[in-house]
Amino acid sequence: MSQAITHGTVAEPPRVAEPWYKVLYIQVLIAIALGILLGYVAPEWGKSVKWLGDAFIALIKMMIAPIIFCTIVHGIASIGDLKKVGRVGLKALVYFEVVSTIALLIGVLVGEVVRPGAGFNADVTKLDGKSVEKYAKLAADDSVTGHIMALIPKSFFDAFATGDLLQVLLISILTGVVVTGMGQRGEAIAHAIDTAGQIFFRIIGLVVKLAPIGAFGAMAFTIGQYGIGKVVDLAWLVGTFYVTAFLFVVLVLGGIARVAGFSIFRFLAYIKDELLIVLGTSSSETVLPHMMTKMRRLGASDSVVGLVIPTGYSFNLDGTNIYMTLATLFLAQAVGADLSISQYATIIIVAMLTSKGASGVTGAGFITLAATLSAIPNNPVPVAAMTLILGVDKFMSECRAITNLIGNGVATVVVSRWEGELDREKLRQVMEHPVSIGTDISDHAPNMDPITTPSAAAAPTPARVR
Repeated sequence: MSQAITHGTVAEPPRVAEPWYKVLYIQVLIAIALGILLGYVAPEWGKSVKWLGDAFIALIKMMIAPIIFCTIVHGIASIGDLKKVGRVGLKALVYFEVVSTIALLIGVLVGEVVRPGAGFNADVTKLDGKSVEKYAKLAADDSVTGHIMALIPKSFFDAFATGDLLQVLLISILTGVVVTGMGQRGEAIAHAIDTAGQIFFRIIGLVVKLAPIGAFGAMAFTIGQYGIGKVVDLAWLVGTFYVTAFLFVVLVLGGIARVAGFSIFRFLAYIKDELLIVLGTSSSETVLPHMMTKMRRLGASDSVVGLVIPTGYSFNLDGTNIYMTLATLFLAQAVGADLSISQYATIIIVAMLTSKGASGVTGAGFITLAATLSAIPNNPVPVAAMTLILGVDKFMSECRAITNLIGNGVATVVVSRWEGELDREKLRQVMEHPVSIGTDISDHAPNMDPITTPSAAAAPTPARVR
């Protein structure tokens, strides 16, 4: 086997560029464009391929619960120090609450400055609330007690059957704590769970190759069902929300990223595959395993990734928070309701509570919006007013999910650095020379370093910098 020798060293063989048509984000972009075209030209055909998007999301979701369980249990067991687990969890929750509150306040600020609903002059007496009845009913069942009871599954396996992230989190944390206290037997169990996690990641690696098909079906249905005309009718609201979310990512998350030692723009380029999949499917859950892998590759520790990413999907919803306050103010302005200071405070507090547990599933933001409207004192904005934005909510769900995803990625790096477990050298290398893992997620199981190559396996690992 011949190798090129240069000055006594073995030169690395040139990396062969992957053909453009095999790159995942290009495939997804093409699929989204074709989906929009089909939905616009042939709406009925577009609606008929909805099952493609549903099938892809279902395939991903069937693996999320076991992946979260294996990752969290192995992460807690590998830490071996329950005090550290509690410390990481507390830091993550503090970060989530601070940034989520900023997102809520930005939604209020933009809503008051831009006033996207001013001049809409909607007649409350003529609003037909039948189309939003199901959301109102779900919101009516929402309460503090309901949230607490919803954390507890009917049985250990029911959480996996229903795919409820909060219930899976509870079971995973309890299991991880118990396994940690089992000594040597616990180590064997943790190893078995880690091996199972690698199997699930490899399955996801196969499923994610279908992302372009899923994005095509979901986008074709969206355009076919609602039509681009709906966006034109409420373009001021949709545009305001997208611009607000963009500014939040660039200014707020960008500022946090800068303090943490990386560029938000390089980070966005690094996760472009995931962003496009979310754009096509309107669900951030479809890329949860991918994000966990990429965050490890970025230099965040396994333990932090395993705790922050899954928890963030329920507690760190920046995009949803911006949408909640901005949409509430839009509806208030549209029906001519003047909100008092106490009502503003109620909106922020209630939105902060109702958004928890609204995972990356399409439509969750609309349900929490109904719950927020119902809780405003004296009901100045009837839930029936939500019919005004029902047609464009689907177009805003993509932006909510994308913003949530970016926020969770940034949170993982920040908490990892806060904990003193961020490999800054690896972060710098990946940010300067990002290499998309594309569909190779199956090659990067939780306990494997996707940057380390066999030839470099013996090299010393860069020290983690506090």
